[in-house]
Amino acid sequence: MPYSVQSSQASAVSAEVPAVAETESAAVTQRKVIHIDCDCFFAAVEMRENPALRELPIAIGGESDRRGVIATCNYPARAFGVRSAMATAQAKKLCPQLLLLPGRMALYREVSKQLMVILQEYALQLEQVSVDEAYLEIASHLNATEVAREIRERVRNELGITVSAGIAPNKFLAKIASDWNKPDGQWAVKPHQVDEFVAALPVGKIPGIGPAMEKKLALYKLQTCADIRLWGLTELVRTFGRMGAVLYERSRGIDHRLLNLERPRKSVSVECTFATDLAGEEHCLAQLPQLLERWHERVERAGWPAAALAPFVKVKFADFTQTTLADSHEQASEQGFARLLKLALQRENKAVRLLGIGGRTPEIDRNQLTLF
Repeated sequence: MPYSVQSSQASAVSAEVPAVAETESAAVTQRKVIHIDCDCFFAAVEMRENPALRELPIAIGGESDRRGVIATCNYPARAFGVRSAMATAQAKKLCPQLLLLPGRMALYREVSKQLMVILQEYALQLEQVSVDEAYLEIASHLNATEVAREIRERVRNELGITVSAGIAPNKFLAKIASDWNKPDGQWAVKPHQVDEFVAALPVGKIPGIGPAMEKKLALYKLQTCADIRLWGLTELVRTFGRMGAVLYERSRGIDHRLLNLERPRKSVSVECTFATDLAGEEHCLAQLPQLLERWHERVERAGWPAAALAPFVKVKFADFTQTTLADSHEQASEQGFARLLKLALQRENKAVRLLGIGGRTPEIDRNQLTLF
């Protein structure tokens, strides 16, 4: 049965310091959000099915002769430097004895369903992010640390895999906390600990801050959340656009987002990894018609008008660095994608391993319109 507490325990929990930041209301700070993240999920299921694999370095992914990539790997493989999204060929160079498995998505989806059934028993609200990751919000009178511990124990005993948990007053902090004590661990950020915890975080820990944005922030000597706090909201928005408002809030531990019970699709994209690297703009542009045909098929299945989507392109170079480029004022047409692709290719003078195109639904943050 799900964890429950006696009235004396509930009183102790409610006595936690409620202040996260002066701009947040007491109702928000009383939230208890748990982020559950499976430990090397696909590999964990394979090791459960075949315990002889537990001590071996294994990975799930595509074959190197087909330019495959690693979907996930277990911790013995990670000790050699193997990581998710790494090219299989590179992974085998780092770990010649790596055992590559093709993956069994039907099995993984079934285990994922079983995991969500367990989480639902404890949740006031449940947001499934992917097959191996979810947020749950629990009743404020419950002891979140004990709930997370019980969930981890049940998953281990009933499903034969392990999960890590992050506990915090909001999604942003819970997500970071779940990575703090991996694998098979948990970490709690209590309301009175938020300010100190967040101040020391590197900016790269903020979701949405990729390598390119991190480099841009470094140019302004913004390396930690404490550095960002020295800037005002208007200054951040004028310098970094929409992301400036996110930086202002996350650097203070603020995240008012509720759990999404339904996750509407926001983009449709296609991509292709080439057997031989493409050299030069002409060869890359020659791939657009085929990509565009596949993209239109997906857009049609999604029931969206292509003309209403904001286009973007993705380029992954031969050295595995990548760049993306979007323009909400550009048309999602062959000519529009071609213009974006040409600009993206100008960023690096390298052969190209992968090309992708896509379109996003346009979004307007009306709260930010009031900043100007």
